[in-house]
Amino acid sequence: MQLRALTTTVAVFAAATLATAAGTSPAARPAPAPVTQTVQSRTAPPVVVDCLWHPHVRPTNFMLACGDGNSRLASLHWTRWDAASARAEGVNWVNDCKPYCAAGHFHAYRVAVRLDRARPWKKHPQVSHYSRITLTYPAARPEQFGPTVSYPLWD
Repeated sequence: MQLRALTTTVAVFAAATLATAAGTSPAARPAPAPVTQTVQSRTAPPVVVDCLWHPHVRPTNFMLACGDGNSRLASLHWTRWDAASARAEGVNWVNDCKPYCAAGHFHAYRVAVRLDRARPWKKHPQVSHYSRITLTYPAARPEQFGPTVSYPLWD
């Protein structure tokens, strides 16, 4: 027990000596800066949540088909990202799944992307996330798609 008290006394003395040498007492030192949080508040712009449940703002690429990877967005260039919506242009790479998905081929389609319907994210309720994505194909599009398609985004 005496050894523990002696060790504690030496440690406190050493800390006080170092603090005095630095010009401040331990009590006068400011508290350490808080760790920067990766979660943002609702006043910050919404995020889009990826397949691995990570939040992103203005991602360059985004997987639409998390289960099989047969549709993804690439080369996204964002022109808007705020509380109301986000807009980008890019390329939608879609597998034609012919004769079946594993043997299919990917085709690139120019696409306009809109994210909207910001809601609190279930995983982090203090973070707002876009809950719907709308894709608009200005020219060619996958044969099973209409000129505009909307999907709910995962929460």
